[in-house]
Amino acid sequence: MKTSPSKSKLDQHGHFPLLVMSAACLMAFSSFAAAQSTTVVASADNQVSKDAKKIEGVDNSVSTVEISSQSTRSSVSLRAKELQSQLPGTNPLKGIETLPGVSFSTADPWGNNEQNLTLFVHGFSGQQLGYTMDGVPLGDQQYGNYNGLSPQRAVISENVRNVVLSSGAGDLATPSTSNLGGTIEVFSSDPLATRTTSVQQTVGSYSTSRTFVRFDTGNFGDGNSAYISGLHHEARAWDFDGRQGGNQFNGKFVHNSETGKLTVFANYSDKIEPNEDATVHVAGETSAPYTRAFLYPDFATALTYLSPKGATPAADGANYHNYYSDAQRTDFLTYAKYDWNLNQTTTWTNQVYFHHDDGVGVVAGPIGAAGLPALFGVYFPNQNLKQIFGNSGYATRATEYVINRPGIISNVRMDLGDHQLEFGGWWEHNNSSTYRRWFALDVNNPSTPYQRPSNPLITQYGSNITNDVVQLHVQDEWRVKPNIALQAGFKSSLQFAEGLFPVQPLPGAIAGGSTALPVGKIDTKKWFLPELGVLWDINQRDQFFANIQKNMRQFVTYGAGGASPWSLASQSAFDLFKNTAQPETSVTYEMGIRGKRDVQLGALDKIDGQVNVYHVDFSNRILQISPTAVITAIVGGNPVLANVGSVTTDGIDIAGTLHFGKNFSFYNALSYNRSVYQDNYTNGNAVVQTSGKQVPGAPQWMNKFVATATFGDIETQLTGDYVGRRYATYTNDLYVGGYFMMNLGVTTKLPSLSTGFMKNAKLRLNVTNLNQRTGATAVVVGAASGTYNTYPIAPRQFFVTFGAEF
Repeated sequence: MKTSPSKSKLDQHGHFPLLVMSAACLMAFSSFAAAQSTTVVASADNQVSKDAKKIEGVDNSVSTVEISSQSTRSSVSLRAKELQSQLPGTNPLKGIETLPGVSFSTADPWGNNEQNLTLFVHGFSGQQLGYTMDGVPLGDQQYGNYNGLSPQRAVISENVRNVVLSSGAGDLATPSTSNLGGTIEVFSSDPLATRTTSVQQTVGSYSTSRTFVRFDTGNFGDGNSAYISGLHHEARAWDFDGRQGGNQFNGKFVHNSETGKLTVFANYSDKIEPNEDATVHVAGETSAPYTRAFLYPDFATALTYLSPKGATPAADGANYHNYYSDAQRTDFLTYAKYDWNLNQTTTWTNQVYFHHDDGVGVVAGPIGAAGLPALFGVYFPNQNLKQIFGNSGYATRATEYVINRPGIISNVRMDLGDHQLEFGGWWEHNNSSTYRRWFALDVNNPSTPYQRPSNPLITQYGSNITNDVVQLHVQDEWRVKPNIALQAGFKSSLQFAEGLFPVQPLPGAIAGGSTALPVGKIDTKKWFLPELGVLWDINQRDQFFANIQKNMRQFVTYGAGGASPWSLASQSAFDLFKNTAQPETSVTYEMGIRGKRDVQLGALDKIDGQVNVYHVDFSNRILQISPTAVITAIVGGNPVLANVGSVTTDGIDIAGTLHFGKNFSFYNALSYNRSVYQDNYTNGNAVVQTSGKQVPGAPQWMNKFVATATFGDIETQLTGDYVGRRYATYTNDLYVGGYFMMNLGVTTKLPSLSTGFMKNAKLRLNVTNLNQRTGATAVVVGAASGTYNTYPIAPRQFFVTFGAEF
């Protein structure tokens, strides 16, 4: 891992990226509109958003990814088949890493570990995007959940129908308070029309076992159908003895009639996954470890690792070893939705939902590290801390989360001839709490990552935040001519939040000299967030689109953590923020061409895709100014949270698919993004020179390809992902090199087994990180200069999946 500006061989020469980039440009411009693959699965049930409708006259069966022909913005979809082809059980967010403009990384091959997940779309981080599942808001995906849950916890991956990425700010009706840079919509599959039992079993590297079973009732009664499904997943971490696992259940009921469609969905998820400790890098270092493995379950080694007073070896510095860490999450999510056909031209859709989360993040670490002696000394002054915490030299920290959030979504769509009118609203009441507690780790009875700690010695703080969100929107799509449509509308975003601390920390127990965490209300209202777009059907195959849209990100309502006003270290700092700070806003300008061409160039018979360019003015950037240069400080506290200026982004996505008959296709997506800070900021002591610097963590250049070949009953898919250099600090004094990684998938049908009671038997082999690439998969940015953290790329792994229907 480089910490000084010296390029990797891939960055120096760039042979592979240049070749693929050239191929992308050729396929893009050899037709009038070349880019991403072609069609989105159409649905008459309105489950798929307006950005995910079907392009007429295009064969759905041959496209790797799909684009919308009814959107004035770039809107790209990935179908279930392509998602599961990457690796059965893949997180939908990881699945879209093949789409243009998307940078996704995590330390496990499924993308399930949320603690080390990093996502960027057009320079915006994952917490600046909007997420839904069947229209239900999933929050902003912060690891410390406070307003939602991850897509893979909301629906079993094998039950996903498709995933839609809309760049810009997404559809006006999207229920989200964070979609500055776009929206990611996940849609679950509907029940099958015939009675079917589906079974799928995956085994593979590091003791992986993933079992999925689904039973579809088929049609029964008068327009009824349903399914119930279950999942058990477990796998060992590749670099330490930690077990990722859990159980999940989905059920869905659909009733269709002439008057409308009723859908009822329920999801239960209970999972535990080990967390990966990030490696800390500082300028000039040469000995930072590639991984920071936990010591669990070798308790004897853990005891000898520490000094008699619980101190870590000086040689390890900030990269000391914890005993264990994990995330425990239990979620229940349900919704009922009714699409009511009021008449032939009007549909009124109402959806009610409820989400309950009970989670805890646990770290068992040395009592002599990360500022803990000072913290524990506040609660146990002049006492033997090692003895108090169980004589092991370790203490266990737990951050406990509870979420209860009901909500209602109501939308009306009216077909008025040349005008398609849509209006509606979203309301959600969220009651979330966060408690930080510390526990002893008994030398005679050590705890494990797979149990929830009990009997705390310290409750450092406890927060309770209530938040009501109201979002309204209205939009008109006017068909000016048969081939030209204008789209205009606006939305209003209102948030009413109040935070309380039933348990306040003792003075000195929070970094920054806090005597009490702040309480109070913050109401934010933006009544007019407009959108204007145009869609021009140049001919039957080609389209031009353009869109201008303004959006905002409401303040984070997390208690005592993250970039939240309620994490500030004093009441006066909270009051100052409340009276002076502004929510982050963005104005996105986007235009492009998309289409499809039939050609006759030897074996090449079709080219389809999209080219889009964009510019974003991002204002009122909020920065959490850390009280310490060490990003991984464990004590907590946030003395400074402020608007620090704006960011300007320019970029282009070129993506498309070459079709060589029905048996071979090559998809490629080339993306360039340049996001630059426009202002310096002060950290309280000095001016930090960030003006003109690039946003760290987000690569400028990316290139992805998917090559698919079918030979009889065998389908082979090779994917490649090039991620360019990423800056690792706000001042760009440090960076990590780029990498190129490939994955392989081979599926074979088993006709000899598909007889009698067994149908559609298949066997699939997946190899992740085929070329055994090493490096930084994720970069954690939290300092102006001099230091950053990384998570490692997982090694090559092998998985075999058998599936069949009965």
